[in-house]
Amino acid sequence: MTMKITRIYTGPDGESHFEDMEIEYISSGPIGKLSAWQPVTRLAFRETAADYEYDWHVAPRRQYIVMLDGHIEVEVGDGTKREFRGGDVLLVEDTTGRGHRTRELSGKPRRSLFIALD
Repeated sequence: MTMKITRIYTGPDGESHFEDMEIEYISSGPIGKLSAWQPVTRLAFRETAADYEYDWHVAPRRQYIVMLDGHIEVEVGDGTKREFRGGDVLLVEDTTGRGHRTRELSGKPRRSLFIALD
């Protein structure tokens, strides 16, 4: 069993792209399935407005974004768009190049966790 996450990264072309990834569970004891521990440096809680729209930008650092609620569309530099909702996990690594853009689709405030890797 694995947990599926979406990675956003900068390719050799300087544009951001999506990659589907799977985090493997290595243990399945009485408390449930666990992956290997991931080294992280800090965590922030975030809430964005119902009309949130952020034009082209790079990630400020390598980080996981865990969507707690809301419904967003992310467009990467190659023109591909994907939608994400509460429960989805993104690994954002496009810290160079043109980056990506994000907009809220639900018309409601969105809450998420930012988990820094650097």
